[in-house]
Formats: sequence, C-alpha cells, structure tokens
Amino acid sequence: MKIIFLVASYLLGAIPTGYLLVKLTTRRDIREVGSGSTGATNVLRYKGWRLAIPVMLVDILKGFLPALLASVYLQDRTLALLGVLAAVIGHCYPVYLKFRGGKGVATSVGGFLYLASLPLLLSLVVMVVLLLIFRYVSLATITGLFLFPLFVLILYKDYNLFLIGLLTFLIVVIRHKENIRRLLAGTERKFGERVDG
Repeated sequence: MKIIFLVASYLLGAIPTGYLLVKLTTRRDIREVGSGSTGATNVLRYKGWRLAIPVMLVDILKGFLPALLASVYLQDRTLALLGVLAAVIGHCYPVYLKFRGGKGVATSVGGFLYLASLPLLLSLVVMVVLLLIFRYVSLATITGLFLFPLFVLILYKDYNLFLIGLLTFLIVVIRHKENIRRLLAGTERKFGERVDG
C-alpha cells in the first residue's frame, strides 16, 4: 500500500501542468522557451499571469494532496513526508516528458503548506523580501527553501521533516543550477522580464 501511494504521488507530481496548458493554448513546447522549465515562472515570462496562475495553483496542489491524504486518511506522517518528496521528484523529473520538468518550488510549497505552515510562512516572507529587493525569483526561492528546514528545527524540532526539507532543497538547487550560473555571471532574468516565443 505504501509503495502504491508513493508511486501515485510521483505520478501526480509528474503531471506537467505548465507544459499542457501552454501546449493547449499556443501549441508550443514550454521547454523550448526561456529557461526550459515547465513551471509557473517560465510560463509567466512567456504567456503572462493568465496561464501562470493556474499552473502555480495546480503545482501547489500536487504537493498538498499527498501530504493531506497520507496524514488524514492513512494517518501516516512519515508516508506524508515521503509522498511530498515523491511529488517534488515527479514534478522535476516527470516520466511523461522524458524526465524534463519544472524546478519543484510550487510543489514543495504545497506539501509544506500542510505539513509545516508556520516554517513555510517564514520562508515565504524571506522569499518575498528578497524578490522585492533583488527581483531574482531563483535567488528568492533557493534562499527560502534553504531556510525552511532550519525554521523547522527551531520551531518544531522535527528531524524527519527537517530531512525531507533538506532533500527537497537539494533537488531544487540541482534544478536551478543554470540559474545559479547566470546569477554568478550577472545574466539572470529579473522578475517581470518577458521572453520571446
């Protein structure tokens, strides 16, 4: 049962929301535009808020549902943590798109929204402040997800959640490696900049 749940969480996370919405509305492959990610930030740069908001909301839901279902209906917090991790991996490496997906931020937020809302809120505050100051989405999200497991330790002393938060952060960093290179080179796009189709 637990293996089935984790596989289902991965497959749910792997649903390529951004790819599907952009493909349906423009017939373009979002992975060939901008950063190549299927996530909401790349969709925002290409097609604006009209498509980016539903992408973000569905991607958040992909992380929220495994946490909710495992916690409430299966009453297994460890499975909830692993389900969120599986969903994030699915979002980043979707089997449906030959393992080329998004960067895992929204799906991580969805899972942690249910499992650790206060540490997540603090992380989101940091993200928003950094985004307002520097206008780099990648810098804001990486920093916020780096701080999340630390906030978990300080507020909850939950070592299992700390470990999942740390693993999620590492996955997000790996998926942002090109962004990190561009940040260091001073060529990273700022929030609000559009990309050509």
